[in-house]
Amino acid sequence: MDIPENWLWMVVVGFVIAFVLAFGIGANDVANSFGTSVGAKVLTLKQACILATIFETLGAILLGARVSDTIRKGIIDVTPYNGTEEVLMMGNVASVTGSCFWLLLATFLRLPVSATHSIVGSTLGFALVAHGSKGVKWSKLGIIISSWFISPLLSGLVSTGIFILIRYFVLNAANSLEPGLKFLPIFYASTIAVNLFSIFFEGSELLGFDKIPLYGVFIITFGVGILVALGVYFLLVPYMRKKIIVHAGEDKLNCVSYIPDPDRTENANGVTIKSDVENGGLAENGNFNTLDPAVSSTQVLNLSSSASLLIKIDGNGETNETPASHSSKRSRTLSTSEVEKMKARQLVQDSPETVQLFSFLQILTAVFGSFAHGGNDVSNAIGPIVALWIIARDRSVLQAAPTPLWILFYGGCGISLGLWIWGRRVIKTMGEDLTKITPSSGFCIEIGSALTVLVASNIGIPISTTHCKVGSVVFVGRRSSDLILAMVLSEDLSDYSPFKRQSTLFV
Repeated sequence: MDIPENWLWMVVVGFVIAFVLAFGIGANDVANSFGTSVGAKVLTLKQACILATIFETLGAILLGARVSDTIRKGIIDVTPYNGTEEVLMMGNVASVTGSCFWLLLATFLRLPVSATHSIVGSTLGFALVAHGSKGVKWSKLGIIISSWFISPLLSGLVSTGIFILIRYFVLNAANSLEPGLKFLPIFYASTIAVNLFSIFFEGSELLGFDKIPLYGVFIITFGVGILVALGVYFLLVPYMRKKIIVHAGEDKLNCVSYIPDPDRTENANGVTIKSDVENGGLAENGNFNTLDPAVSSTQVLNLSSSASLLIKIDGNGETNETPASHSSKRSRTLSTSEVEKMKARQLVQDSPETVQLFSFLQILTAVFGSFAHGGNDVSNAIGPIVALWIIARDRSVLQAAPTPLWILFYGGCGISLGLWIWGRRVIKTMGEDLTKITPSSGFCIEIGSALTVLVASNIGIPISTTHCKVGSVVFVGRRSSDLILAMVLSEDLSDYSPFKRQSTLFV
């Protein structure tokens, strides 16, 4: 195989810049898969990086070829470049360079932007410059762009639906442990089955998966899913039950929950006196009492009165400070709704049993999301260089050959390196700054967004994994926070006349 010397420099430059682009995608977009797991304290950053390295690369190799075909010859019409192959090659170099600069800048600014938008926009740009509007496949581009608006809504709705079901059947149960353990085999089996179906359904030509008949795909998918369910039921469920019960027993000896002690208060001279307020009433000082660790987060809301959760606000919107807070030289002005949202955010917590149960599930779904991300977003980096390589090798713009596996692996390596070196910036934004993430809500976010991305990857649409994950985070975060906020504000506030007189609350 001989590559013409006047084309060789474009191939070399394209591969170098594509690796940097893959690095940027790893630093920015891989946070979509593991940001919520790190935010929920289920995984450390190091553990997330190790898992992402393995499954991003596997996803790229097993699923990435279909989307890379769309990037390299699905958006633009390559036939006008017959006889001017170097123009198409130079356009691919330009598109990967523009995407690279933007993604690295966004990562530096800690913005979770879309690598898909970047590469599609760059490809569209050079096609318009080279051949005008006739060089673009507008119907395919329309499908891709519409998916950018539909995918976050779909992902958010799927995640919210799963969250509502889990809240109803598991989280709100009197003993959330047993219902959660019953659903555990279903969660694991369905997650594994969906992954396998996405791999084998019209899978990689180079691996021979495309030759498996449809009934064979279903047999493999459901067969392995049933085996996983049985294994989880007979092995993992007893182990989890024992571990969670032991863990809860240890916590009973050490756990102290911080709720104002209703039986203690201080007078003006600083002498501690007894209060007649019942359990859960508002203590005027900052003393705390001990709470049984078995009490769930929902029960905590019922134990503490509304007054202990609300901050009095005067007519101008300024908080009434306690004596201790007068020492501060600065005071903040908060609206009533802002105060309540802050309180609701802090109350979004899972019970200790739920944390243990969903921690394992969230790791599984984070791996699921990483696999799906590798299959979709690696193509954003390597799509243009696949075109460069095949055009230079075959000297034809038609690019009839399939995507080489070694180029997919090359892109996976770049993504993994980017995550290890620079990924923690956006992981913090995705996992901590958007909303409060708990293991139960994190599980719903991961599985909803990963399902959406996998469906898109299997039909060859380069959707934005960032949009899917942010949509799920916002939808589920809003739902969980609003439920807590509604519970807080639904308490009877009629006895607190300063509140009733000085503020108006809207839910």
